[in-house]
Amino acid sequence: MSEASSQESTAVAGPRVRPVPAVTRSIAILRLLGRGGEAMTLKAISQELGMVTSTCLHILRVLVEEGLVKVDTGTKRYSLGVGMLTLARSVIESSPFPALVQPVLDKLSSSANVTAIGVEVAGSEHMVVLALSRSTAPFRLHVDVGSRFPALISATGRLVAAFSDLSDKELERRFKALRWDQAPAYAEWKADIDAVRREGYSLDRNHYINGVVVIAVPVLDSHKRMTHSLVAAGLAEQLDDARAHALAKELQAEAHTLSQLLSTRS
Repeated sequence: MSEASSQESTAVAGPRVRPVPAVTRSIAILRLLGRGGEAMTLKAISQELGMVTSTCLHILRVLVEEGLVKVDTGTKRYSLGVGMLTLARSVIESSPFPALVQPVLDKLSSSANVTAIGVEVAGSEHMVVLALSRSTAPFRLHVDVGSRFPALISATGRLVAAFSDLSDKELERRFKALRWDQAPAYAEWKADIDAVRREGYSLDRNHYINGVVVIAVPVLDSHKRMTHSLVAAGLAEQLDDARAHALAKELQAEAHTLSQLLSTRS
């Protein structure tokens, strides 16, 4: 390979990220403690993460010292510390999206009796819930502010796929790793992505969660890149095709307004 083609390949691939094991392990510990919700012993943490106990203990001591983790001296169990609240508040306060989207979600949840969610797209790997308003319907999504999901799952995942530059091979690889109640065929999923590009919204019926319809629309920045998404989830028996598509159009109008507001504040 010539020098020019080598440089071009590097530019396309982007800068190489060198692994930093201590950082990766620290983040893994924080995510584990946040995911479980219950305090854990050193042994349980190290076993769950496949980490050498002494290494795990050293990292935990640093995290405790920084206030990100706390330890009960009686039970020797670890849990997230209040220092995480400061970090979370800083993230929320630095982004205008949660404050702008919350009234929109409350209105949608009330008028359509759906759980309305505002998410941020964190690259092509994950989406993070920044705001939500729950419905009064007799079902509950396992989602809270701060919840993380694979970027390509459900209706929002089709949006991410449609707006990404991932190759077909990479899309298929990631698709096979997703967990659905009733997984669509890959060809069907790819056809849905093509429909997203034409129609500007995505709809998942019974695939992600059986008996539930999930509708998602993109929120774009000034360069037409997807940064966030508005999502509505409701019972399939209450959201027939006509209602679902009407709600999608309403979401699109709200997303367009949010896109304009966010662009003026960026």
